[in-house]
Amino acid sequence: MPEHDAEQLQLVQRYRLLVERYEAKDRAIDELIMRHGGLSQNMSLAAHDEYRRLAEERLELLNHMRQLERQLKIDIDTTSGQSGETEE
Repeated sequence: MPEHDAEQLQLVQRYRLLVERYEAKDRAIDELIMRHGGLSQNMSLAAHDEYRRLAEERLELLNHMRQLERQLKIDIDTTSGQSGETEE
């Protein structure tokens, strides 16, 4: 396998792991909210702190995903959930 292909494969594998971790954080946030009746006003201060921590971790993962998307030249249309070309 050419070196460039091996590097690309490694980036794709890293991206997939980040996506899995992002989705796990997102599920954890959803579960936390649902444990409080789906309303943030029902959350204790500790639950709000946990929510903020999870949200910050999820955002950090998203930022890493976006960096890899640029490296891999992946264009994600976040409004439709589909890949596509960016209009300039």
